[in-house]
Amino acid sequence: QVQLVESGGALVQPGGSLRLSCTASGSIFMINHMTWYRQGPGKERELVATITQTGTINYDDSVKGRFTISRDNAKNTVYLQMNSLRPEDTAVYYCNADIAQHPTYTFSSYWGQGTQVTVSS
Repeated sequence: QVQLVESGGALVQPGGSLRLSCTASGSIFMINHMTWYRQGPGKERELVATITQTGTINYDDSVKGRFTISRDNAKNTVYLQMNSLRPEDTAVYYCNADIAQHPTYTFSSYWGQGTQVTVSS
């Protein structure tokens, strides 16, 4: 079984910073894409940033220049450094990973439980 656990969400003032972490555990052979999504109040879930195993990165335009995604393959962990936070960044942030549990298995998509980020004065 595979589990994703996020941490780092908090209440922060506008202009502040937070660092989210997401660690995958369990029976894991390989992790391909690791992605952060968010879902704000009354909004649909949206992609924030994604990183491949080899380090190719893509960001949503709304976070470019403010957020940085990174990963530690040895720790099966993905990070999201969020700077210059705005009230519109308020959301539940979810981690998603494409994981193969065995060399002959296909990749399956796994989700974390989410961590709340609130940007407010």
